[in-house]
Amino acid sequence: MRTTRLLSLCLIAGLLLTGCHKPVLKREFTVGTDIRQEDISEFYYTYENINYNAFYQRYRFYTEDGKYYFYHETRQRENDYGPATEEDITAKGTVELTQAQWAEFFAYLKDGTVVKRGASADAGSRGPWLYLYWKDDRAEYQQFSFDAPGREKAFEEFCAELAQQ
Repeated sequence: MRTTRLLSLCLIAGLLLTGCHKPVLKREFTVGTDIRQEDISEFYYTYENINYNAFYQRYRFYTEDGKYYFYHETRQRENDYGPATEEDITAKGTVELTQAQWAEFFAYLKDGTVVKRGASADAGSRGPWLYLYWKDDRAEYQQFSFDAPGREKAFEEFCAELAQQ
């Protein structure tokens, strides 16, 4: 009886420590290791300046009906303060991406990390604010960070090229 209880406790402890799907205690997920390309459903990049010459830029990558898409929106309020509203939209559009373009998008995110959404030291800043929605995000683990500043800059250039299409 005592041996059965001890074995049961060991089994339960082992399951709790390893988890059934994703480790329960994990607080940071790496794109490309923990988050696969096919797990991603949406990604948002948003930058906003509400000071003089207000400016807003959003890039959104998403999947819909098995297809890949890129959406962009630029708002500008010249010679005025923000926030820039929908009335200030100067450019927007949606592009259907090829599998190669989606793979390139994923390559920019690869090795970046995702943590739980929460209050940020960036609150009140211009951003950019980055959010990745993926299969096992549990509606919590969505705040994304690039692995290097150079990769973020290259990603912004990639988005600007897509927005020209």
